Amino acid sequence: MDFMTDRDVQKYMEDGYVVLDGLLTSQECDELRQRMTEIVDRMDVPEHCRTTFSTYHDEQLKTQGNADYFITSGDKIRFFFEKGVFDDKGEFIVPKQRSLNKVGHALHAYEALYKKVAHSPKVQGIAKKLGLVNPVILQSMYIFKQPGIGGEVTAHQDATFLYTEPLGRVMGLWIALEDATVNNGCLWFIPGSHNSGISRRMVRTPKGTFPLTDFIGREQAYDEEKFIAAPVKKGGVVLIHGEVVHRSAENISEDSRHVYTFHIMEAQDTHWSPDNWLQPTEELPFPPLYTK
Repeated sequence: MDFMTDRDVQKYMEDGYVVLDGLLTSQECDELRQRMTEIVDRMDVPEHCRTTFSTYHDEQLKTQGNADYFITSGDKIRFFFEKGVFDDKGEFIVPKQRSLNKVGHALHAYEALYKKVAHSPKVQGIAKKLGLVNPVILQSMYIFKQPGIGGEVTAHQDATFLYTEPLGRVMGLWIALEDATVNNGCLWFIPGSHNSGISRRMVRTPKGTFPLTDFIGREQAYDEEKFIAAPVKKGGVVLIHGEVVHRSAENISEDSRHVYTFHIMEAQDTHWSPDNWLQPTEELPFPPLYTK
């Protein structure tokens, strides 16, 4: 029996997202979390690379885009922090394990447990069920959504950052490593919003110019009443169409909301924009999802 049913496919096509329970076991989730604890314990972050991650338009330009640390992270494992976790001297004012917004963007390539999940039979089965011929993995992230300080992610479309021609070739897989609830910052979607194209793009600027990235267009204003919450049980996955509008609120609870997420692209007859911040490298071309 397929992990993803025909009804799931229909919902994904109609709404631009679908929640599937049971991609991972509870033990597999705990193993991924334990491995991330070990990675964070060993992290050595140069002070000039202590970059705060934000989804607000202008702050994105100042922080991510301006930071070479971010734009060269596609084939590396790097660390991105929440606001207010450092003092004026760049020292931690919260425990190291509670300081991070995310780790990215090549866990799927260099960390065995994360690579195994990305290429798992269930994930490959999802791609095949959706008819993908030559899917490749673009990037991966571990997102912490820290208790009390886990920041809001404003309404956006993933294709703003991962642009293809034609559109509609990118899908995110968002795996809950613990329960994602309305209280701790689960995702919210506007069903059907993946049919209207995109309103802005994040692009690399010409070499030698600053900032390193800029936005073309602006994010639209969205009706808050159109968003629907998508809570996920531990081990479940949300499939996210590259153009569906989604967001998550701040985590004001006492519970974290750890997630492992990665994006895949149908490479068959698809043009990956050379203007995207993320580019394949000699060290890490986009790896095929399907294993022989």
